[in-house]
Amino acid sequence: MQFYLVAAASSAMLAVILGAFAAHGLKSRLSESLLAVFQTGVHYQFFHSLGIILLVLLYRQQAQVSLLYSAGFMLAGIVLFSGSLYALALTEIKWFGPVTPLGGLCFILGWAMLIVAAIKSGQ
Repeated sequence: MQFYLVAAASSAMLAVILGAFAAHGLKSRLSESLLAVFQTGVHYQFFHSLGIILLVLLYRQQAQVSLLYSAGFMLAGIVLFSGSLYALALTEIKWFGPVTPLGGLCFILGWAMLIVAAIKSGQ
């Protein structure tokens, strides 16, 4: 889980950097709608980075394979969901759009794996 902790902390830091970059560097370069797309990527990246940190803490209390899967799915979701939104906003290449739902599915599976872990642990 050390990998996930480092990845999540790095991802959270990157989300702060990208959020500031959007607010200050992209505000005058992107349309309002593309800026909103970029900011959506930042929000989901930050929330799920915190989610992975939560998973690491839970895993330290009670090691379950479901928590490992959950962290993996959330990390994949960050890359696919947020990454595709960043790419779409910055390049306006439309084929990045269909990648976004795959990231959303990874987020859903990550949260579902947390539910599985919670049911198995009885907590």
